[in-house]
Amino acid sequence: MTGDGRWRCAGLRWSYGSGPALVWRHPVHGERTSALTRGRPLAFTTGPGRHCTGVRRGARHTPCPDDAEVSVTAVSSQCADCARLDRSYSVAADTRTDDPRPYDVYLAWFGPGLVKAGITAAERQGVRLLEQAALSYALLGRGPLMAARRAEAVLGAALGVPDRFPYAAKRAARQAPPPREHRAAELAALHARARGLGGLPESLAVTAFAPVHHDEAFHLERLGPVHGAIRLAADRTVAGRVEGVAGPDIQLTASDGRALLLDGRLLAGRPLGAAPADAETTAPVEVPAREAARPEALF
Repeated sequence: MTGDGRWRCAGLRWSYGSGPALVWRHPVHGERTSALTRGRPLAFTTGPGRHCTGVRRGARHTPCPDDAEVSVTAVSSQCADCARLDRSYSVAADTRTDDPRPYDVYLAWFGPGLVKAGITAAERQGVRLLEQAALSYALLGRGPLMAARRAEAVLGAALGVPDRFPYAAKRAARQAPPPREHRAAELAALHARARGLGGLPESLAVTAFAPVHHDEAFHLERLGPVHGAIRLAADRTVAGRVEGVAGPDIQLTASDGRALLLDGRLLAGRPLGAAPADAETTAPVEVPAREAARPEALF
């Protein structure tokens, strides 16, 4: 239950077929979403504080019993107690091994040399790859959870493919990605090597190479170098036009023409109020060091 009785943002959520949306929760009115379609205005003013978003498993949400405050700069919007509860029965944390659903093993491409292996519930239909901001991916196989976990470990050991990268590396690689043909070729070569490995579980049904690209889903042609990243602070306004969304990142064009990056993870737990679509963005903008170090043109 939120302590102030207001709508709070619960972060950014991707859904298969309907794309990205901001999630809102209210202690009385429940949960709603606002689609983040390209070209739509996004304008809000932040309220004070940031509070734990509780635990969500599937379609069920359990509010934080303490309505605990969380750091305004933390990527996670959970307090320590809710995070601990979340991880106590989680496939991602290897604390849930009895999930009967089939799982997909995938190879995901984020940038040159940035290819990772992972698993996701087959019923999610690739939403996990949208959440991670993978530009392209290919499924390797499908099978029971423990078989998928075993395959993931085999890929990591035999091919040197990690199961995660620092998010900053993914974000940087997205600024000027090679065409999808290049991505597909890199994935195809790795997929072929993976299929030839010994040690893959027999219960994993290996699939033929079929790359999936997220250029259209992310509106990749509209994304590019940004002036800076928005740093959220209380009683500040963010306003602009949505150019595209990749993973948790929202790229906006502000009213003054600046291309700005808004990390949707940092919105979770904040009370946000509506602002005029043509409002000025007054939230601080962190400019990359190479830009900040450039002297102003004086002549």
